[in-house]
Amino acid sequence: MSQDPSSVNSLPAETPLAERDTLYLRQAIDWSRVARERGNRPFGAVVVSADGQVLSEAWNNTGETGDCTGHAETTAIRQLAGKADRATLAQATLYSSAEPCVMCAGAIFWSNIGRVVFGIDAVRLRVFRGERPEQRDAELSCRDVFAASPHPIDCVGPALISESSAPHEGFWLT
Repeated sequence: MSQDPSSVNSLPAETPLAERDTLYLRQAIDWSRVARERGNRPFGAVVVSADGQVLSEAWNNTGETGDCTGHAETTAIRQLAGKADRATLAQATLYSSAEPCVMCAGAIFWSNIGRVVFGIDAVRLRVFRGERPEQRDAELSCRDVFAASPHPIDCVGPALISESSAPHEGFWLT
């Protein structure tokens, strides 16, 4: 890692969470550990209905499958096909161990999921990733994508920063 993520200027402030959000975000972080253990980049996601039912859970599987779209969020959203209607998803929350990338934010928009809670933010994550071209992302916040949506998408994060950062420690090559 090129520098300590806590030393970067202008980092987004940590968002405090309610107990329910903490529970499900920790589940997403647990899936990010599973991803890493399986040889994938360490990201996890959980989609939860308004009444607290877990609708889907996933980890990033790009290393296992070779599918560059196999991010945790897109995988969790694919699992919803035929299982949850748009009205249910409008009231659902997607919990992600990290701030969704542009592709995942687009999938969240298209799925009609109405709320996102994420762990480590993209700014801190970029410090872990370093400057290797194959590890860089499009530097556009998911909030920018959500702001362009004609339907509201509430976005909460970063949260549980230390916990959501832990699976990235020592993973990324600089």
